[in-house]
Amino acid sequence: MKEMGGREKPYPTVDVGGPQTVVAALWRCCGGGARLRGSWGALGMCLDEGERAEASSFSRASTRAFLPKSNGNKLYPQFYAHSCPRAQEIVKFIVAKAVVKEARMAASLLRLHFHDCFVKGCDASLLLDNSRSIITEKQSDPNRNSARGFEVLDEIKSVLEKECPHTVSCADILALAARDSTVLTGGPGWEVPLGRRDSRDASISGSNNIPAPNNTFQTILTKFNLKGLDIVDLVALSGSHTIGNARCTSFRQRLYNQSGNGQPDYSLEQVYATQLRTRCPRSGGDQNLFFLDFVSPTKFDNNYFKNILASKGLLSSDQVLLTKNKTSAELVKKYAENKELFFQQFAKSMIKMGNISPLIGSRGEIRKNCRRINTN
Repeated sequence: MKEMGGREKPYPTVDVGGPQTVVAALWRCCGGGARLRGSWGALGMCLDEGERAEASSFSRASTRAFLPKSNGNKLYPQFYAHSCPRAQEIVKFIVAKAVVKEARMAASLLRLHFHDCFVKGCDASLLLDNSRSIITEKQSDPNRNSARGFEVLDEIKSVLEKECPHTVSCADILALAARDSTVLTGGPGWEVPLGRRDSRDASISGSNNIPAPNNTFQTILTKFNLKGLDIVDLVALSGSHTIGNARCTSFRQRLYNQSGNGQPDYSLEQVYATQLRTRCPRSGGDQNLFFLDFVSPTKFDNNYFKNILASKGLLSSDQVLLTKNKTSAELVKKYAENKELFFQQFAKSMIKMGNISPLIGSRGEIRKNCRRINTN
């Protein structure tokens, strides 16, 4: 990308925690205005020898194996090895391009996978728009004015439909995008079991019942248990709040009226609470955004757990991991002390979450457009 006068314009400085040489090359190839020509396998044409080596390292990191024992669900990482061999490469490239453009997008895509799996299973029901037969989950309380990143998934699906029509499900795209978003921001990689199919319906009532920031610890744990996840998964997956933002409306009650008695939540460090009040007033400012991890908001690390130990977890659902249960408190302390331990468990728990009630075999369908069911 060049400025007027022919000078080379540098790609934007974005702290995504991933391989910066590859990010720079991605910006040069597509984010800066140029377009890749030919097959999507031609990414290497944009990279010099050093960049290709780093891209290879990135690829290996993003497929680090933390696979569970076979449980008969028929999902496996090589599902598209013959039917769409470049599927993962295409997803990875478009996600990387989106994160270069906006670092926040990594957290948004990761969150979509969570909000999808916790409703009817990992079936891409969240991606369906309103239609005659469907009330979209996008309008549920947890998703309205909050869920985002759908255009990135649209782009991925469009390219995949040209590369290998009617083959790669939207549900698998969500799972892959979540993994790649984690890796790009400096987090762990894992091999994603694949083979999910897409639902033909949605559930706004189910979407309204996913774990919420203001739920009690026991309510959140119960919701996890009902999906086959345990307390270890709860704490590890909560660690995804190491990146991304939350709206004022998600934690306002902690600042002013935590228990309905007009008093703030005193488990929140009070200097930090005072800072939050400047942009999160008693009324208004509902959509004002705040970093979930104010120390390193765009880097996937374990500062989230360190913040909780300092009584600076932003959401009530963050801080109760320390204050309401001895087992979860011990896990918070362990992950704050040992980033690799957190990374290992996060990868395992993401695979486990991705296996919630998948549609396999002849169940469901492979949508041509992630926003609507097929008409024939």
